[in-house]
Amino acid sequence: MQVSVRKAVIPAAGLGTRFLPATKSIPKEMLPLVDKPIIQYGVEEIVDSGIPEVVIITGRGKSPLEDHFDRSFELEHVLRTRQKHELLAIAQRPSQLAQVSYTRQQEARGLGHAVLCAKPLVGDEPFAVLLPDDVIQAAIPCIRQLLDIHDQYQASVIALMEVPKDRISAYGVVAAEDLGNGLYRITDLVEKPKMEDAPSNLAIIGRYVFTPGIFSSLEQTGPGAIGEIQLTDGIRHLLRTQPVYGLKFAGTRYDAGDKLGFLQANVAFALQRPEFAEPLKEFLRTQDWGA
Repeated sequence: MQVSVRKAVIPAAGLGTRFLPATKSIPKEMLPLVDKPIIQYGVEEIVDSGIPEVVIITGRGKSPLEDHFDRSFELEHVLRTRQKHELLAIAQRPSQLAQVSYTRQQEARGLGHAVLCAKPLVGDEPFAVLLPDDVIQAAIPCIRQLLDIHDQYQASVIALMEVPKDRISAYGVVAAEDLGNGLYRITDLVEKPKMEDAPSNLAIIGRYVFTPGIFSSLEQTGPGAIGEIQLTDGIRHLLRTQPVYGLKFAGTRYDAGDKLGFLQANVAFALQRPEFAEPLKEFLRTQDWGA
């Protein structure tokens, strides 16, 4: 009998140092893509994939995340009184998206440790993980694509993307058996290899569906040389006892945790909005970029 995935985890405890000074007082997950914070795109992808519960891993200074997905009675009252019904619906939407719960990662001990922090809230069931910095435009939500593979194989699934060899050292990379149609059975994972040592050009992107066995694998892996528990190491440990699949997802990924990627994402998402598309295209056409 297939087990439905009911929960998704969003690690959001990072300091966002690549966006200083903006992130000195604003969590990087709250930086806006057009008019919505980065993290809302992630929650919407989760909900659109059919998952009703979201667990957000937070840390010190992340209370704006909780405020965003909560009701704002004062704002709603003002908008309702002024009959700003469209704005009222926009303001209410984040609190209506999903059942959101929070737990804290009190120390920066790696992505694997952040996922492990969700264990008390996830329990002994499969779950998804979404890294909010990776913003994906796709006709079928990326998490939904992974869930379809999980439902078929009842195994963990990782999102993959082909990356040029000269950029591969910035990613976790897989060695894998090609099963066709963009599906791979993973045989090994390497974190940020040198170009000449990379086992493939298939990079791991921030979307995962895990069996609950990943928790014990992370616990048994323990911290590495710099005191962090790496998710890649946990997946490698999981491979000893369970198959793990990779899917080359259909869609376009933007690294919104990088300044250039964030700017590119803003342009790409604005061009999808009818009210912005033509004025923005005209602006881009008429600029003297050589000035």
